Amino acid sequence: TLTSFLFCPKSNDYVCSVDLGINNAATCAIIGKDGTVKARKFINPARDIDRRNKRRMMIATKSRQTQRLTQEKLPRGFCSGLYRKSAHINLEISRKVAREIIEFASRHGVKVIVIENLAGWKAKGGRKGSLMKQKFHLWCHQEIVENLQNRWTELGGKVQAVNPKYTSAYAFDGSGKVKRSKTNYSLCTFTNGKQYNADLSASYNIGARYWYSVLIGDKYFSRVYESQSSFGTQRTPVTLGTLRSLNAS
Repeated sequence: TLTSFLFCPKSNDYVCSVDLGINNAATCAIIGKDGTVKARKFINPARDIDRRNKRRMMIATKSRQTQRLTQEKLPRGFCSGLYRKSAHINLEISRKVAREIIEFASRHGVKVIVIENLAGWKAKGGRKGSLMKQKFHLWCHQEIVENLQNRWTELGGKVQAVNPKYTSAYAFDGSGKVKRSKTNYSLCTFTNGKQYNADLSASYNIGARYWYSVLIGDKYFSRVYESQSSFGTQRTPVTLGTLRSLNAS
C-alpha cells in the first residue's frame, strides 16, 4: 500500500520536488540532502489536455461566428455546456496529476513533497487571445496543489512550499542563468553550452532550496540566495550546485 512507503528508514534523507508547469503538467525528482538525484518523472496527461483544449477551441470558434453575425456582446450563458465540460476535464487533470505525484513519491519512500509557493501568482506572458495566454488561463496549478495536500496529508506525508524565485531562470549545476529555446520552450541552454530540460532543472533547484533551508535553518523556506551579502555584492540563487557545495565543505 501507499502508506507502507512512508515509514521507510531512509525517507528522511530524500524529498520529492515538483515543478508544476505549462509544458509538462508536473516534473518530479527525488532529491537527497547531499544533492543526489535518485529518480525523476515527467507527468503529462496529454489526452485529457487535448480534450479540454478542443472544447475551448470550439467555444472560441462559436464566439467569433456569433459576434460576426450579431455584432453584439455574447449573451449570458453562452456555450455554458462546453464551459462546464471543459471545467470538469480540468478538474480530472488535476486529480490525475496529483495521484501520479503521490504514487511516484510513495514508490521512493519519501515523506515530504516540495512545491513552489505560487499563491497569488498571475501570468504576464502572452498577448490577449493567443495560445500562450490560453495555456496560462487553463493552468490548473491551484487545483493540483489542493488535491496533493489533501491526499498526501491523509497518508501521513507533508507538502512543503518554497520560494519560487529563479528556480527556472538558473541552471541546476550553478553555472548561472539559462537561455530558453525560442522553438522549444522546454529546452534551455546553460552558460557553459550544456542543453537540458528546463522543467527538470527547475525541479532539482526546488528540492535543493528545501534542503538548503533545512540545513541552514530557514524555518519559513523563503530563502532565495545562499548568503545575505553586503549591499552592492551580487548574490547567487540557491541551486542544486549550491547544495552539493554545502555538503562538500
